[in-house]
Amino acid sequence: MSRIEIKDVTKNFKSVRAVNHVNITLEEGKIYGLLGRNGAGKSTLLNLINSRLAVDEGSITMDGEPLWENPKVNGKLYLVNEKNLFPEGRKVSEIFRWTKEFFPEFDMEYAMHLAELFQLDTRKKTKGLSTGYQSIFKNIVALSTHAPFVFLDEPVLGLDAYHRDLFYRLLLERYAGEPFTLVISTHLIEEVAGIVEEVIILKKGEVLKIADTEELLNMGYTVSGPASLVDSYTRDKDLAGADMLGGLKTAYVLGRPEQELPEGLEFTKMDLQKLFIRLTDEA
Repeated sequence: MSRIEIKDVTKNFKSVRAVNHVNITLEEGKIYGLLGRNGAGKSTLLNLINSRLAVDEGSITMDGEPLWENPKVNGKLYLVNEKNLFPEGRKVSEIFRWTKEFFPEFDMEYAMHLAELFQLDTRKKTKGLSTGYQSIFKNIVALSTHAPFVFLDEPVLGLDAYHRDLFYRLLLERYAGEPFTLVISTHLIEEVAGIVEEVIILKKGEVLKIADTEELLNMGYTVSGPASLVDSYTRDKDLAGADMLGGLKTAYVLGRPEQELPEGLEFTKMDLQKLFIRLTDEA
């Protein structure tokens, strides 16, 4: 089983330290969620792993082989981000054929099948695609490469609810059929909460938390019911936030619930997005 090891990696942009002594190991055949607020260093880290930026300190290796400018292992990684590195004057179908030159395992039949499902016109030039279809196009290429390590930076940018749901279903279908390492960086935490197996949280360029998703969610729970009862119950609790709907309230509590459930209240599992907000709260 291959693995990528990020050891003590630092990256500076003039006076700004975007990534600060980061240590992460990415195992093969696992889905990771890379989370962080704007400016946390997520995109920089993905660019460093995929040799689009050089590290200032530390090392990034796959099975002991350095990734920087190493064609032997670079072909095992594929990154999708906001930048379109494809020739904008080329048609989608031409880009599919061109990609196969660099990724011999690229599945043209599968790519065309996905294009049909998403109603992507492969005769169009990439520069003529809308923001949503730019994302769809790049995601189709990524899923069709059969690269062992795929990195998706804000993969559903511009996608409507239907296309986001379709994308996640196809992603899991592809993963179930042939497991690979997937790293998803997104602000839509609720949508990937049921997909990611392990969560990596960055804060100000540093690793704040690396944990199994279930383990992370067990750090807290939610309590719902009439607002007065919820307020009374949570008065001495460590709160991650709360939502109101009419006279009903849902509070997000850090810690373990008591064995006895107060009458009129309901306990459920912690919400990953609320927990993330609490962990990265500047206050």
